[in-house]
Amino acid sequence: MRRFPILLATVVLVLCLNAAAPSAGQGDAKSGLNDDGFITTWLLLAPIPLKENQSGADALNEQHLKDEAKLQPKAGDKVKVGGKELVWKEYKAMKHFFDFNEFLGNQTEDSVGYAVCYIHADSPLKDIQLKTGSDDQAKVYLNGKEILKQDQARALEKDQDTTAVSLKKGVNVLVFKVINEKIEWSGCARFTDKDGQVIKNLKITTSPK
Repeated sequence: MRRFPILLATVVLVLCLNAAAPSAGQGDAKSGLNDDGFITTWLLLAPIPLKENQSGADALNEQHLKDEAKLQPKAGDKVKVGGKELVWKEYKAMKHFFDFNEFLGNQTEDSVGYAVCYIHADSPLKDIQLKTGSDDQAKVYLNGKEILKQDQARALEKDQDTTAVSLKKGVNVLVFKVINEKIEWSGCARFTDKDGQVIKNLKITTSPK
């Protein structure tokens, strides 16, 4: 008759351990990367509506935020765009990509969004690759310099674009601008070495410190 309490206690312990364990593919929450090296820690700002009859490709060439290449926001920073106040907010991607529609809580079309993160490297990393994907058009800046311009409407896939980059020791700033024409609105990014092997010894934060 005493076996039932023991069995119940065992079941409860197993459930607690499973709840505490990280989900497969989520990686180390402290690093801001998932198991496949995709960045999961972002600051997002959206939506900024496109002008009437403006295409995504045309919107890509417009600076919707002043000095967008050099953005270094903090969570809670407020920005006025087109008479509307937007707030930079932290976002934790549960998959390999950030999703602006999920972030906003509804499907938003014909709009611009920004994603920013701070990449902390223990040493300089040269001759590496930044692999990105987006839905739809995208522009990417690293440490204030434009490194990618993708002007096609498309569905998101992993590693759609590969850009040769270098990271300096210390803090690096990644700015990811994504245009949404219709329906899905997302982006993804990860670093690999020149042979395509994922770089995981990085720390991604929403603050430069």
